[in-house]
Amino acid sequence: MGGREGESERGPSIAVAMVVPVTEAEGPGRRYALWVQGCPLRCPGCCNPEMLEFAGGERRSVSSLIAEARAAEVEGVSLLGGEPFAQAAGLAMFAEGVREAGLSVMIYSGYTLEELRGRARDEPGVGRLLAACDLLVDGRFEAAQRSVRRRFIGSDNQVLHFLSERYQADDPRLGGGNTVEIRMRGGEITLNGWPVLGARTRLVR
Repeated sequence: MGGREGESERGPSIAVAMVVPVTEAEGPGRRYALWVQGCPLRCPGCCNPEMLEFAGGERRSVSSLIAEARAAEVEGVSLLGGEPFAQAAGLAMFAEGVREAGLSVMIYSGYTLEELRGRARDEPGVGRLLAACDLLVDGRFEAAQRSVRRRFIGSDNQVLHFLSERYQADDPRLGGGNTVEIRMRGGEITLNGWPVLGARTRLVR
């Protein structure tokens, strides 16, 4: 399905577009957020167009990402993109590794849960990644239905699925509207949590 997973000198690797080590805008509580590089879906109006191509990003070993997430002093990790299930096998290893440390896993996917369960029959990595997921936001991004009223949801057609007992629908952290976080580093402004603006914008010096 268009994914490009590989091996580095340090073992299995993931093409990473961006990491925010600690955020409260991409899921409940303090979270380690990882955006992957590459998406085969190409939703019109995508919030993160620079993450659509599979070429680019930084190749990171799964082991280094697990260590980084465990050291971040967070409640869980959030996987975004790009399309996480385009790199399902590597991210499954990552999700399993952070779960062993007691962290939760939230995934944002353009595929529906039904589509992913269908793929899991032929793609073991998809099944493993679903099994290691606590919260799933699913469905294509629909620009005409873009929303900032539902927290952690990009467009109104998308659904939040509870795939484990880790979180409940009445968790107050899941209510309210989206929030935005802004970080400045060198010549780059990084924004996350706000579907209108996407994951990042670069300043021109």
